Amino acid sequence: MARFLLRRALWFALTTWAVITLAFFVLRAAPGGPFSGERKLHPTVEAALRAQYHLDWPLWKQYLHTLGPFNLDERGLGGDRSAPFGGVLALDFGPSMQHRDVSVNDALAQSLPISITLGALALAIALALGLTAGVLCAHAPGSRLDRFVRLASTSGLVLPNFVVASLLVLVFAFWRPIAPVAGWGAPQHLPLPALALGLPFAAYIARLSRAALLETLSKDFIRTARAKGASPMRILWRHALRASLTPVVSYLGPAAAGVLTGSLVIERIFAIPGAGTHFVASALNRDYTMAMGVTVVYAAAVFGFNLLVDVAYTLLDPRLNLEREA
Repeated sequence: MARFLLRRALWFALTTWAVITLAFFVLRAAPGGPFSGERKLHPTVEAALRAQYHLDWPLWKQYLHTLGPFNLDERGLGGDRSAPFGGVLALDFGPSMQHRDVSVNDALAQSLPISITLGALALAIALALGLTAGVLCAHAPGSRLDRFVRLASTSGLVLPNFVVASLLVLVFAFWRPIAPVAGWGAPQHLPLPALALGLPFAAYIARLSRAALLETLSKDFIRTARAKGASPMRILWRHALRASLTPVVSYLGPAAAGVLTGSLVIERIFAIPGAGTHFVASALNRDYTMAMGVTVVYAAAVFGFNLLVDVAYTLLDPRLNLEREA
């Protein structure tokens, strides 16, 4: 396990460096900048702002300064202590370039718990609905329920989450108003965005669990359990389900990444003040420091979810060896 974790840590370091590098150059290659907007700044003011954030430096010096913690001046390596932030390696993303009285770290500290709450609830909904639907369909393959769930899951797979969100708003906020369509802070704000985010993943989990259960139910140890007189529901829930969870668990890593990226749109639609809102706004406004902070945090979250999935394999099937698989 120690060797596995060490290898994963090295891969995480390399992946994070690649993400930081790609985000840095892509952001600066895009047209415009953090101080170019509809209202044109006076050239002297814009020059002072660019100098304050070292955007007047050559690109390679800006890159080193973003990585940090390096003390750089206009001549290169030096003793400039007036740098606005310590750099990504120091876990200091600096002040927002659009909201200069707010640091990126403070903004993420306020918004990340909201995104985590929304994502965790969406994953819980996806697992609860997906596993329940998959088990019921595997228990009665070819039934009307099975055909309905397969049709619904296919629809859930092809519909983007913003379409699902629009349909939920139309049905449960206008036709049958039972929940608010925007805002955060009360329990009634949770159901619609969590459903919109979790339903597409529930559809995939339902199909995965159904297929895995049908395959497991045809194996020898299931026939042995039947021969010993075990009831169908006991066989399904106690013997077959655990053996069929590996494909579902393997999907939770990509699903967690999908929930994170999907929350960018969902938070925008439902006016939720999460990290996704900051990411969209920073991309539109070319807020380099905010976009870098959200990107690095999301990359770390995806790595953490995938690591948890790999460890969960050994709990479901002790025969798996993480050292060998790594």
